[in-house]
Amino acid sequence: MPYEWTPEQPDTGHDWQLSLWPYRSLLRKDFVLFMGATAALVALPLISLLGSVVVWALLPFFGLMFWGLWTALNISYKRGEVLEELVVDDTTAHLTRFNPKGDRQEWHANRYWVTVHLHPKGGPVENYITLRGGDREVEIGAFLDVSERLALYGDLKRALRGDSPL
Repeated sequence: MPYEWTPEQPDTGHDWQLSLWPYRSLLRKDFVLFMGATAALVALPLISLLGSVVVWALLPFFGLMFWGLWTALNISYKRGEVLEELVVDDTTAHLTRFNPKGDRQEWHANRYWVTVHLHPKGGPVENYITLRGGDREVEIGAFLDVSERLALYGDLKRALRGDSPL
């Protein structure tokens, strides 16, 4: 799962932290392998054309394709650099979202007034989860998969009730 609970602290018994991030199907090291394999597969047909003028006509198109793929994957990586951290102690729940452009969004509320809500169909995504507390309602884990959001909802309900989220 692309989220992780920090174990309870033995001295307080109530402090915990939840970190969420988008799932990565293509890791950075796999990105290098993928781009290398793509370059090799694209170069394979060019080998049969070596020594002819046609290779010079096709080479810019292969280069443009390779550059476009590289750029698209890098943009995808940049957009996926999101991290959400929910820290709950004895009195406060504090959610921080670190966005891809470097800005931060923060929300905090009294821990005992925070409620978790699941919107199966009404939100921007299926099984949309929000935290309500204080004067605002904020989303959490919108970038997760549908089943992951459902599992997260159950974990958050238990954790905010005081049961162990682990």
